[in-house]
Amino acid sequence: MIRTTLLKHRSISVTDFRCTAGPGAKPFAEQFECHSVSYVRKGSFGCQSRGRSFELVTGSVLVGFPGDEYVCTHEHICGDECLSFFLESELVETIGSRREAWQVGAAPPLPELMVLGELAQAAADGRSDIGLDEIGYLFASRFVDAISDRARKSVDVTARDRRRAVETAAWIEAHSHLPIDLDAAAGQAGVSPFHFLRLFSKVLGVTPHQYLVRSRLRQAARLLIEEEIAITDIAYDVGFGDLSNFVRTFHRAAGVSPGAFREASRGTAKAKRKILQAGSALN
Repeated sequence: MIRTTLLKHRSISVTDFRCTAGPGAKPFAEQFECHSVSYVRKGSFGCQSRGRSFELVTGSVLVGFPGDEYVCTHEHICGDECLSFFLESELVETIGSRREAWQVGAAPPLPELMVLGELAQAAADGRSDIGLDEIGYLFASRFVDAISDRARKSVDVTARDRRRAVETAAWIEAHSHLPIDLDAAAGQAGVSPFHFLRLFSKVLGVTPHQYLVRSRLRQAARLLIEEEIAITDIAYDVGFGDLSNFVRTFHRAAGVSPGAFREASRGTAKAKRKILQAGSALN
């Protein structure tokens, strides 16, 4: 595990985690020292906490609660990368210390968190003029709002189903720019479409189509930040067949238009204020 501290302020710190563990690695128990939200930007891993098991894939969020023990595993795919925000209790109280939200263990890939996760990663890499502390506050606040009504229940699925869901999620992520329907994804998993829909939703907390759309949004956010590509071209490049649908979907997720998101990532004062204000208006 490679840990790199990117920011350390009184109320918030940010760490980049890069894990190369695979199926043969021996898992061990760790403990959360404070509240935290960790955005999975690459790979996947399993986590056991509070008697529940979770599978986290690209776009998921690992949620830490002070004093809770957790064990991470890599039974299906080797390695993962996470951008983690550690929050002091005073900041958590300001954001909204809803205990049930901070004890969910993990959050599924949600569009409003995935696009902000990509903006946070851009800030961490020096590709955006938004402050890493600013985007950290917004990410944590958006998480609390998004997850409050989505508390995840423990799921009863087999290890084989977990592996199928995680491996197919990775396949969807890699091919999200292509037309993918339920039959194609189920064929990749080797089960019937109906069974695949049920197992994927149970394991990851989202349907295959939701994950596909959110993967496209994540890729679009990255391209808006990194490339000078026309928004129309980005929409089609990531897999949206209709520009207006892309704009509506992206606006619902980010709270701002793709153009305003691009401007905010580059530090335009007006656009920056707009995306920060949008965070408090969503949900």
